[in-house]
Amino acid sequence: MTVVAQALSASMEDYLETILLLIREHTVARSKDISERLKVNRSSVTGALQALNERKLVNYEPYAFVTLTNEGTELAKKVLRRHEALRDFFVKVLSVDPAEADEAACRMEHGVSKTIADRLVDFAEFVETCPRAGAKWVRGFGYRCEEAYHSTENCERCIAQCLEDVKRTAKRGESTVMSMTLKELKPGEKGQIEKVTGDGAVKRRIRDMGVTTGSLVEVVRVAPLGDPIDVKVKGYHLSLRKEEAADISVKKVQ
Repeated sequence: MTVVAQALSASMEDYLETILLLIREHTVARSKDISERLKVNRSSVTGALQALNERKLVNYEPYAFVTLTNEGTELAKKVLRRHEALRDFFVKVLSVDPAEADEAACRMEHGVSKTIADRLVDFAEFVETCPRAGAKWVRGFGYRCEEAYHSTENCERCIAQCLEDVKRTAKRGESTVMSMTLKELKPGEKGQIEKVTGDGAVKRRIRDMGVTTGSLVEVVRVAPLGDPIDVKVKGYHLSLRKEEAADISVKKVQ
């Protein structure tokens, strides 16, 4: 990354993030749409786009669509990932209203490092997938487990109870998860990745995209004809072909 790119202001990062979202939503980004999304006047948008063009982060010409360069795309994805990680943390862990969470994420995303964003993503996934963590966290008012606060012996009883629940479920022949391919998940559904198959090239591409065993993946949307499938994994949004999604085995998270 260039020194110029590293010195981008929060405002410039907002422009990159907005352009990326507009391209994802509408295939193209226009100055008018950027102005409406950011609630700024057209002259301000023109100035910002010219500055980003000089930094070789966007391709911009008057009256033409705005596109991101390779470096601009990478920077925009990082900004968006921080935003989504913070928003998800506020909603899923702290039980904050989604609208308020999104607004707070906008204000905080520029000052959060990659390390903190990664840890927030991992913790949010832990709360979602641990048998008892989610309930304990919410019941503990979002910052502590009420039982553990009074005595650590309660943690031992909680773990023992969790294991007992699993044993009872197994005896009844029930299952808390369902194995299937990622292709079979519907929008809004989540699964924990068990295995990635396919030929060498496809398998490498999938792993390079961040889809690895044990990761929690959520299907965001599926194109009208079923291809491509947009998913979210470790805070990143990825687009997979049906054939690629069919090569990923997951356990559906209820």
